[in-house]
Amino acid sequence: MRLLLLLAASWAVLGLALAESSYNYFRLPTALRPRKYVLRVLTQLEDPDNLRFEGSVKIKFEVMHNARNITLHAKNLTISESQITLRDTSIENRKNCISSIELNTVHDFYVMHLCNQLNAGEIYELTMPFSGELNRQLEGYYRSSYTDPETNKTRWLSITQFEPASARLAFPCFDEPDYKAPFVVILGYHKRMTGLSNMPVKEIKPHENIKDYIWCEFKESVPMSTYLIAYSVNDFTHKPSTLPNSTLFRTWARPNAIEQCDYAADFGPKVLQYYEQLFGIKYPLPKMDQIAIPDFSAGAMENWGLVTYREIALLYSANHSSLADKQRIASVVAHELAHQWFGNLVTMKWWTDLWLNEGFATYVASLGVENINPEWRAMEQESLSNLLTIFRRDALQSSHPISRPIEVVSEISESFDQISYQKGSTVLRMMHLFMGEESFRAGIQNYLRKFSYGNAEQDNLWESLTEAAHKFKVLPDDYDIKRIMDSWTLQTGYPIINITRNYLDGSAQLLQERYLLNTQISRDEREFCWWVPLSYTTQAEQDFKNTAPKAWMECGSAGEMLPTKIKGLPGKDQWIIFNTQLSTLYKVNYDEHNWKLLIETLTNGDFERIHVINRAQLIDDALYLAWTGEQDYVIAMQLIDYLRREREYLPWKSAFENLKRMKNIIRQTPNYEFFKRYLQKLIEPIYLHMKGLNDTFSKVERQDQVLLKTMVGNWACQYQVSDCVPVAQAYYRAWRGEKEPDKKNPVPINLRQTVYCTSIRHGNDADWEFLWTRYKNSNVAAEKRTMLFSLGCTREVWLLQRYLALTFQPQEGIRKQDSMWAFQAVAYNEIGFHLARDYFMSNVDFIYKFYHPITKDMSRLLPPISEQTFLQSDFNDFQRFVTEHRASLKGLEQAIQQTLETMLTNVQWKERNYKQVSTSIRHVLQG
Repeated sequence: MRLLLLLAASWAVLGLALAESSYNYFRLPTALRPRKYVLRVLTQLEDPDNLRFEGSVKIKFEVMHNARNITLHAKNLTISESQITLRDTSIENRKNCISSIELNTVHDFYVMHLCNQLNAGEIYELTMPFSGELNRQLEGYYRSSYTDPETNKTRWLSITQFEPASARLAFPCFDEPDYKAPFVVILGYHKRMTGLSNMPVKEIKPHENIKDYIWCEFKESVPMSTYLIAYSVNDFTHKPSTLPNSTLFRTWARPNAIEQCDYAADFGPKVLQYYEQLFGIKYPLPKMDQIAIPDFSAGAMENWGLVTYREIALLYSANHSSLADKQRIASVVAHELAHQWFGNLVTMKWWTDLWLNEGFATYVASLGVENINPEWRAMEQESLSNLLTIFRRDALQSSHPISRPIEVVSEISESFDQISYQKGSTVLRMMHLFMGEESFRAGIQNYLRKFSYGNAEQDNLWESLTEAAHKFKVLPDDYDIKRIMDSWTLQTGYPIINITRNYLDGSAQLLQERYLLNTQISRDEREFCWWVPLSYTTQAEQDFKNTAPKAWMECGSAGEMLPTKIKGLPGKDQWIIFNTQLSTLYKVNYDEHNWKLLIETLTNGDFERIHVINRAQLIDDALYLAWTGEQDYVIAMQLIDYLRREREYLPWKSAFENLKRMKNIIRQTPNYEFFKRYLQKLIEPIYLHMKGLNDTFSKVERQDQVLLKTMVGNWACQYQVSDCVPVAQAYYRAWRGEKEPDKKNPVPINLRQTVYCTSIRHGNDADWEFLWTRYKNSNVAAEKRTMLFSLGCTREVWLLQRYLALTFQPQEGIRKQDSMWAFQAVAYNEIGFHLARDYFMSNVDFIYKFYHPITKDMSRLLPPISEQTFLQSDFNDFQRFVTEHRASLKGLEQAIQQTLETMLTNVQWKERNYKQVSTSIRHVLQG
């Protein structure tokens, strides 16, 4: 509104017309193409009450076909209209005048109608002065701050966050990904500060008018999309890379956190060099900076040459960060650096194919981490984690395809979800495995070379990969990647394959349909078809290394499902397992006899000869199929009983993910006592095997065993297994007894969340206050997050209510970006659930304003509410709440749909399975 009023006043003075736009399509007109930007920005950080920027942008553009107006993006900017100039570069001193301006506030269009026509083929230069406030919304060009520990004063900095469509908040531009152009960025700021941008510094000179200010000009960039431009003014320090023959690589942070940059400064250059080898293309820019921002909404942002991160995603402290924290940093850094090729060098044409950026970066990050730290077994962990996520998310009817049509700019942010990231990564892994290493690598290298510095669609990727697949003869000539992969990227969901064996002739009949959690959906509505590469092995072979397809499930010309018959299978005394190493995204349901053969091997046989990922698969499939009534819980419970023998991380992760879903419902019922006893019986053997909560981490040879010990300890203390609770409390008492608890902490790093949460759950308000003080004093983002989660573990209602209030008051110490963790901690607490749900529903207007315009952060408050709602009356109440508060849920439409559907599937489960599960659990306890 401010922009509109300012423009109206200016144009009234000039006697020119200001109108609402008559152009209503949400995409930019195609008449003009930018060829170069020169962006000059002066940033003022000295006065905390007046944090502003001002500048000008000079855009050189080419006219593709005749036009009478210039349409670009601008939002929340004050534009000095009288100083706008438009010059024809082909004729010296020939200028074009502006007759009127139109504004389309729906699509953020700033339309300049011209006195004279722009002719096709001509090059023009448009100069537009602008100014604005460094906002608090964590998007566009915004402010961040930290407290200087020596002076206790607030230090201000500026930073950009332009993805997906927020460059328009910082300067007028053609703010769509396929409008690429080179940029020259010139930053003005106080000389005591540092300026950073995508490119290295070209020259620095004094400001012509403002004392002690300088202009810092950066070298001209390669052509890039507006959402990848970045700049910052700060007083940070940096750690340089010491890796030989590497690109200039620096890691930046506030001065009192610079010692936490060592790990990222070491890891980043290594993974960058790995990608150069993997992609066959050198990193295109002369330098790489990565910077940790105290206030940052996204996890990280891949700006070309200046990657921005939340502090928790970049900073590592050996004294305070766990192995999981370290792995998370490696994964995020690898993800963002993969984007320098997938996303930056080659960019999707439009946000419909966001997955080409995010799916590739997610998958390639796993390859990068695996290459540099093979002892972590990151590829196995990430692959299973992604699959477990998608098996749940994509089983909702309200999910969406990977390649998702975007027809309104406000829909873009909803696409930054698990489907674009984890499902995108999962189908790329599937393709990598059925194509093989040589063919897949050749295909992606060809794709990157062909579309370097340009834009692409998924069909362009399919063409490059099909060419490679046929060249290396990994696909039959009548198969092509497009036909196979479109079935995975253009339709929602994934299949369940029902396998019925004929034990007399050694064959099996395979049928597929869409797997859905909502059991009210008819079979007709599940009739989808995917092209499925079928890998399998038998009890005699046990060849789990071979993930190449032995056969394919094909689809008919109209996309219909075609039954598949597999021959040459063993007799009735041997099991078969399909989907070796979970190479493809589908669930498997066998006939009852095959399930019993598998259960016999798991419970009494040499179960470790079944690949660890397939053991995790069997657990997940059995429990999901029982959840939706595809098979009986008796089979599922018999199968997971083998876990008392299991000593590997992945099967336990699969089991706990599924048991958590059951726990969320059962713990609110009379039979929770039996469920607790069941879990105690299941967990105790592995807890004792891992030596409980004893600090044995230095003796652990495999890193995934650290993760297993951490996870088992957490569940063991929740269910009071053996000595877990008293040992945790003893650690906490020892910490409280330290003279300087902020400097010395005797609790083992990898057990801190378990110890803190357990001690808060079984402690008093003094225990809570102690941890809250440690939180406020901590200088390590990972440690602060651990404490935020743990503070929500208290059973004291008044403390939970106080904590909820603190959650949405940033001045009290919880940064806006971290508020969701505190809320989730309360909401996942069995006592805090109803408090958190009621708080959300009673304060939704305030919460919406708190997060606006980044409503995606608000959507993260919903999963703990949906996952624990199982009564029809509560579902009806929430449905009514949504209807009555649509204005305060705007932008959360997809999240609300999925919330309601999750609640509904819980209601169905309670009605259908609760008694059966209770009976099965009692039977196990009696056995």
